[in-house]
Amino acid sequence: MSNGYRYAPEFRITINGEPIPAVLRASISQLTYQTGLEGADRVELQIANERLRWLDHPLFDMGNDLELFLGYAPDNVERVFVGEVVSQSAAFPSSSMPTLTVAAQDRMYRLQRGTKARWFAIPVPTMGNLPMPDLVVGTVVAAENRLIPAFDPVGAALSILLTGVQALALVDGSNQVQKLIRRQDGVSDYDFLKQIALENGWEMFIDHSGATGGYRLRFMSPLDDLTPDVFLRYGANLVDFHPRISDVGQIAGVSVNLWESNLKIAFKVTVGWDWDRASLTLSVVPSYGGIGEDMAQPAESGVINSNFILVNEPVTKANAARVIMSKLIPRLNQRLTAQATTVGDIRLRAGSVLQIEGVGKTFGGRYRIVDATHTVGANGFTSQINVRQDVWFQTIPLPEQGAVPIHLE
Repeated sequence: MSNGYRYAPEFRITINGEPIPAVLRASISQLTYQTGLEGADRVELQIANERLRWLDHPLFDMGNDLELFLGYAPDNVERVFVGEVVSQSAAFPSSSMPTLTVAAQDRMYRLQRGTKARWFAIPVPTMGNLPMPDLVVGTVVAAENRLIPAFDPVGAALSILLTGVQALALVDGSNQVQKLIRRQDGVSDYDFLKQIALENGWEMFIDHSGATGGYRLRFMSPLDDLTPDVFLRYGANLVDFHPRISDVGQIAGVSVNLWESNLKIAFKVTVGWDWDRASLTLSVVPSYGGIGEDMAQPAESGVINSNFILVNEPVTKANAARVIMSKLIPRLNQRLTAQATTVGDIRLRAGSVLQIEGVGKTFGGRYRIVDATHTVGANGFTSQINVRQDVWFQTIPLPEQGAVPIHLE
């Protein structure tokens, strides 16, 4: 930004590729832009509807393309949202001006329409149906919804590694092969891809940047992005900060029971996190809870003790790694969370990393943005965010993260 200074908040909106009329822009009393790791990003326009001039206006027809550019004058604003108009609502009060609220969502909402029942397999002569890799499944489903899949390098490599672990189960025969095939059992494309993302350690969202912005479905691996995009300091550009750290409901590990048919014995496999050493742990011990190939169905599921949980769903050697990942990482990431408010900053986007300083050792450090709400209105331009401290940040020295004790002079 020019000379490092910010001036008046500025926004620009295009509908179907054309800038909105100046009279419409002047009628917008509040603009809200929400971006998150769950569901579709959303833009909401609150419009003063004087003499009902915007009622039934074709600019707000369902499905119209809408783009939002946001920032500060006199610099060029940046495109932060590409989507489609999805709803209108109106208010006709007795003692004040009528209003119209128009909402748009990004193209993630396409994935949420309807449900499907199908499977993803590759037919091979003489071998039958073989499982389709998750990278290919994600590509197929995205393309069906006119989206362009984008896999981060680390996330793609991790998925290939997990697929290799699955392949070890093929030596047990064709029955195991069938269990590796992805099945979409009467759920939406969004829920189906979200589960795949969980089992591969990905976050899934629409990327609005670049020439294909708004059409690129990004599968991001948090391990691929640990460098801060924004620095916030309490007493400077961090207006409000409310962190919460808790061990209540937290876990240190996830356990599954596996049946080894060759040895005729069950094993309990536990993957955990050592908070002191900031590293993953692995334990494999004999289990005597029962017999059978799909052993992970104990009579009583849930907490084994205060630190570990036992997965109560069918688990085999083929899918154990993915099931553990989908259960363990999201829970570990909820140990330290926070809410914050700052002066409007478009760099605060879902999935971005920020470094918070000036709040001590316990609460300082790097956080992942879970969702952000940017508002331009009577109070200017503000950003409210919800963040979490990803477990992977524990591998970075605290002083390097700006998490240092406060020393009073």
